[in-house]
Amino acid sequence: MSATSGFEVRPVSLPSAGNHPGRDVPYLARLAESAHNVDGDANRAVDLARTIGGQMARPGGGQTRRLFETLATLAAADLTAARVVEAHVDALSILAQHSRVGDDTPRATSSDERTWGVFAAEGPEMRLLATESATGWTLSGTKPWCSLAGVLSHALVTAYTPTSERRLFTVALHRPGIRVRSVEWVARGLAAVPSLPVDFRDVPADPIGAPGWYLERPGFAWGGIGVAACWWGGAIGVARQVWGAGRDREPDQLALAHLGALDVSLTAAGVALAAAAAGIDAGLADGPAGTLLAARVRGIVARSVEEVIVRAGHALGPAPLALDERHARRVADLQLYVRQHHAERDDASLGKRLASGDGPPW
Repeated sequence: MSATSGFEVRPVSLPSAGNHPGRDVPYLARLAESAHNVDGDANRAVDLARTIGGQMARPGGGQTRRLFETLATLAAADLTAARVVEAHVDALSILAQHSRVGDDTPRATSSDERTWGVFAAEGPEMRLLATESATGWTLSGTKPWCSLAGVLSHALVTAYTPTSERRLFTVALHRPGIRVRSVEWVARGLAAVPSLPVDFRDVPADPIGAPGWYLERPGFAWGGIGVAACWWGGAIGVARQVWGAGRDREPDQLALAHLGALDVSLTAAGVALAAAAAGIDAGLADGPAGTLLAARVRGIVARSVEEVIVRAGHALGPAPLALDERHARRVADLQLYVRQHHAERDDASLGKRLASGDGPPW
């Protein structure tokens, strides 16, 4: 057990005026313990998602701050747990949002026995096509980056319609015609959560929302901020190792400088997440405003994560990476997870959006 194992199961609270802990501390402490017990095991993470997913807050419902704190708490304890739970809850949130739309497409419900993923990534030379016939919709083709496709029971999947629009579908992953490719997953980070290509061959699927709804709905941007809350929580887990090292021996000036810099970076990212949660619940993050908010917050948090990884390495040296299994796994998990932010490419996308505005954004 690492010197900081006791700190791994502490709740995470977003910064607030006066830095008062949230009222959900006992609830978050229990979740932190549950996530810690996942210990990098995907099946335990799926069981946790099934158990707590229906109880977690949904973005935009007045408790977005609580949602972000919950995701960060899970991630600080175990990133495999957070990675699986976040996707499951995102799917449930999409289904709940769809149920309020009032259109005439088939509705899906969030059953306690189902475990969900969201397969919406695209890749070169891979394309999933949706075809409608008299008996309903079917999917054929290949979808890349399908996390835990061989373990989960259901997924929300985007596919191209004959008019080349992307549309969202629900798919039961036990259906005939689904094959997870046997591509070797060599990642050291999130090793238990392989994200592999999946081949579909005439697989029945139910549409969710009209064509384009998945990308155009307000919650699309909110989900991306929820992922950033997981990154932030994972970085806190790494930073706690630095703080704990100072209890084992008297820190020198360099160690104190790293600790102070970590606090500044993590607090700034936490403030951005807290402000985003407030904006979402206030109705200020719909449409283009939500897209801009997500781009900014994800960029801020991604930079904080990268600084935490580097500073923790400088402060701690090689020993925890070589001898502390949980710390080494957490760093590797976080390095891979944060690459969902596309670094300079996402900066360029944000810059393009700002440059097309009528005036300076600041």
